[in-house]
Amino acid sequence: MAVGRNGFYPSTVAVDLSTQADFLTQRGANPVANLDVLIPSLRKIVAWTKWRRVPIVSSLNSHRPCELDREQGGPFCIDGTNGQRKLIFTVMGSFVRVEGDNTLAVPIDLFGTYQQVIFRQRTKDLLSNPKADRFLTQVPADRFILYGVALETTVKALALGLRARNRSVVVVADGCGFWSEVEADLALRQLEAKGVRLMTVDQLLRERLPRHGRYLALDHGGNGHGHGNGNGHGNGNGNGHGGSGRIQNGVFGRKHSGNGAGKNGHAVN
Repeated sequence: MAVGRNGFYPSTVAVDLSTQADFLTQRGANPVANLDVLIPSLRKIVAWTKWRRVPIVSSLNSHRPCELDREQGGPFCIDGTNGQRKLIFTVMGSFVRVEGDNTLAVPIDLFGTYQQVIFRQRTKDLLSNPKADRFLTQVPADRFILYGVALETTVKALALGLRARNRSVVVVADGCGFWSEVEADLALRQLEAKGVRLMTVDQLLRERLPRHGRYLALDHGGNGHGHGNGNGHGNGNGNGHGGSGRIQNGVFGRKHSGNGAGKNGHAVN
């Protein structure tokens, strides 16, 4: 790893895509077809990232009812609902939420302080978020490891987008959810043809990476300053008052003014 101003520039960044209740619970609005086998795989991947302290970029599907593409079967991941929440085991001990404001301004050295950087995703392509695009394009990582939901849409779009930016990309094939097995298989062939390396969870677990140093946010004891997104402000307790995506027990979902329940959750503009 190269040394950066706030710590280390990571050799590997994991990218956790849309690991949310509407996609990954039986009662969710649009559960993936391979849910039963996917959850154990995701737990293994997350445990590996925690043990190795691998920095993570996460996407949070965020929709208003009027924005939805109904071809996938109805509304899901609506702002402020329980279905929008990230599964609790996918939330790291120190994370920051980067809210959108239609500008490119985002600190590139966030991994010096936080293990997890979370961006909202309003379309099927995370790179349509200007801040996420700038961060993923400019963060000086050697490779990106992608997993989550869904292989034939969001995972495929991000992998191809990163390859178009000359980034090295790995997709953990059995760590991805899908709605159509046929389309998922086609997506994997397309990704491999574009130079994306395909890997299994077992292969990932055998990877030996140097452990990242301690993230500075872990020293804040569960509380920290929050910066609003133009709709509110932080109050020093990790609340990050930023409209519909406040912190609730370390996840995002129904509005709540708690203190992050011990999670080092901050919001930045």
